[in-house]
Amino acid sequence: MSNTIETIKEQISNNAILLYMKGTPRMPQCGFSAQAVQALMSCGERFAFVNILENPDIRAELPKYANWPTFPQLWVKGELVGGCDIIVEMAQNGELQTLINEAAADSAES
Repeated sequence: MSNTIETIKEQISNNAILLYMKGTPRMPQCGFSAQAVQALMSCGERFAFVNILENPDIRAELPKYANWPTFPQLWVKGELVGGCDIIVEMAQNGELQTLINEAAADSAES
């Protein structure tokens, strides 16, 4: 198994809330990443992120590992939640807030 996949697994397992995105939360480099960040930030919890533009290995390997072709990708408690459309839809119907609050509470306990 490649080191990149090991790195991805480590990032996912070490961060309760993790967003793989283009750019950073303060400087998103694509509209979809910007929407995902906005939805996540509205939940009011801290989250980790990986800028895939600075990590071409992860950008290449993660879609294969996740079986999800696009970015951003939101991972919560080791599970792929989805991309921009799913994140925004969940934010609109309140599901994202619940999921993020639970993940933050779980990670605070551990």
